[in-house]
Amino acid sequence: MAPVPEAMDDLTLDELRVALAPAIADAAIFDGWSETALDQAADGAGVDRDVARLAFRQAGSASLQMAMVSAWIEAIDRAMAAALPPSKLAEMKIRERIRSLVQFRLDHVAGQEEALRRALAIMAMPRNATTALKLGWGSADVMWRLAGDTATDYNHYTKRAILASLYAATLAVFVQDESEGKQETRAFLDRRIDGVMKFEKVKAKWLGSNREHFSPMRFLGRLRYPAR
Repeated sequence: MAPVPEAMDDLTLDELRVALAPAIADAAIFDGWSETALDQAADGAGVDRDVARLAFRQAGSASLQMAMVSAWIEAIDRAMAAALPPSKLAEMKIRERIRSLVQFRLDHVAGQEEALRRALAIMAMPRNATTALKLGWGSADVMWRLAGDTATDYNHYTKRAILASLYAATLAVFVQDESEGKQETRAFLDRRIDGVMKFEKVKAKWLGSNREHFSPMRFLGRLRYPAR
C-alpha cells in the first residue's frame, strides 16, 4: 500500500479520508463518530470543513459514521503494512507473523479504546453488517498477504474467515481489558492463535496427499451419512 501524502492540499478525497481518520478517532473518544469529531480533525489538519465532509459523504458507505470508521480501519491497515512488510516478517514462523500483525493493530489503537468501542457498536448495526463483514475480511486478507500466504484454493477463504473471527473476538476482549499492559488480551490472543495453528495441522494431516482431490460436498455428505 502506498503511504498517504503529507501535504493535505495534494490529497485526493480518498486519500484525505484516510489521512484524517486517526485524528477523527482521537476526537471520537469524547464526541463519538460524529460531524463534530470530523470538524475537529479537519480544523487540526488545516482542511476546509466542507471539503472534509464532502470526502466522507462520497465514500459510498451507508452513513457518515460508517464512512469514518471504514477510513480508520484502512488507515490501520496501511500503518500495519508499512511497519511490518513481508521482508520483516519473513524470518518469523507463521504463528509469530500472525501474532505480530494482530498485536500491531492492538498497540496502534491503544488509548483509543472508547473510540473503538463506539466503532464496534456502529459496525454491529444491521444496516452496516455487510460493510463490516467486508472490512473484517479485507483486514484479514491484508494480514495474510503480509504473512506470505499465497493460497488460491479454498484455503484462501478459510484462512481469512478464521483470522477475521479471531481478530473480532480479540477486539471484544481488548476494549474491556483493564489489566496491566493488556495482559489478558495478550493471553487470549495467544490461546486463539494456538487453537488456529492446531486446527491447521489437523486439517493438513486429514487432507494428506489427496489435497487436490478434496471435495467439500463429499466431506459434508460423510458428516451427514457417516460410514458404518
